[in-house]
Amino acid sequence: MHKVVVIIPSRYNATRFPGKPLALLKGKPIIQHVYEHAVQARLVDHVLVATDDSRIYNAVIRFNGKVVMTSGSHESGTDRIAEAAEGIECEYIINVQGDEPFIEPDMIDDVVNLLYNDDKVSISTLVKRITDMDEVYSPHVVKAVLDDEDFALYFSRSPVPYHRDEWSIHGREHRAQNTDTDDLYCYKHIGIYGYRKEALVKFSSLKQCRLEKIEKLEQLRALNAGMKIKVKETRFDTFGIDTKEDLRKAEEWQNTSL
Repeated sequence: MHKVVVIIPSRYNATRFPGKPLALLKGKPIIQHVYEHAVQARLVDHVLVATDDSRIYNAVIRFNGKVVMTSGSHESGTDRIAEAAEGIECEYIINVQGDEPFIEPDMIDDVVNLLYNDDKVSISTLVKRITDMDEVYSPHVVKAVLDDEDFALYFSRSPVPYHRDEWSIHGREHRAQNTDTDDLYCYKHIGIYGYRKEALVKFSSLKQCRLEKIEKLEQLRALNAGMKIKVKETRFDTFGIDTKEDLRKAEEWQNTSL
């Protein structure tokens, strides 16, 4: 039995960037970068790509990766990895996004350790402290609010928590100029998840909740159902690729792992 399995969900028909997993970054498909970083994690026993497209399947085979075909009807990557996990005997499943070519192996080990170290944890994930006010206000940067034990209270695309005394009502530029980002208590969510296998099965059986539909954030479904999400702050940053412009920027992004 594999104890820890990384499953990388990957689909071809992304709305904003069709064929994204196979787009070349520094001479390799994006999905290959993700895979090669995942297999370097010390606590991982097995790495697998889950896809619904034969082109991605064949590309993974060409670089000697492990891959399975899944249904094309899944609405989320979590549903895709849940299907892929059905036939795997394991204790923990790590969902590494297929468009995160800069994912660090230590980040994967961190989410595994969060599950190892606390039996109350159903799901684990990472955040990074925000130091750029543009990220605070960007709806593309998901913010996380944590309790005193580093369990997630909420995730939002809005600026949360709102610094009432420091952030004036006179406009974004004024707020940005008058905020000391060194003291900014605001975290962006890094989209990697660790699951106990039974938690993944439970999560995939849940219906979308109202908050998830409003924010378009599926982790709110877990919180709404009372599942405990443990969070760790990471020193690493990532650069997810959603568009062709992101791919161009990624070529310029400094990261020693590529």
